[in-house]
Amino acid sequence: MLIHDDIYEWQGWGGKMKLASGKCRLRIYDLKKDAQKGLAHLKPIIVIISDVAESRMSVKSCTSHIATHVTKDFKIDPQRMLWLEYYPEKLYGVGGTHRIPEAYELVEFVWHEDKAIQPKWKHLSPTLLDMVKKMVQET
Repeated sequence: MLIHDDIYEWQGWGGKMKLASGKCRLRIYDLKKDAQKGLAHLKPIIVIISDVAESRMSVKSCTSHIATHVTKDFKIDPQRMLWLEYYPEKLYGVGGTHRIPEAYELVEFVWHEDKAIQPKWKHLSPTLLDMVKKMVQET
């Protein structure tokens, strides 16, 4: 079940200069709220972030910083969460002749003192990708 879908704004670490602050689209799904009786998920919280045009920073460049703040702001246990980045399809070139397909990327972190560090990007398994796409289309 979708429990949050809005623009999320994070503060950077540059003080008055607001270095590395930005915005992204943040969607949070809680699979526990959809679960049938007896079905348990090891990671029931799925967080999907994506770039928005009005942001000065990309989600890829700040993913650890964003994950740290989102888990604190929404009281999410990072060990029970899947963190995904979404990139919509892009057309480029003269007349849009070239295409970069849409992509979901799983990001895994090392958590140290409630901070996300050392992000590693991975492709989703086909089964998980199908589940995520279906879940997003239903909302």
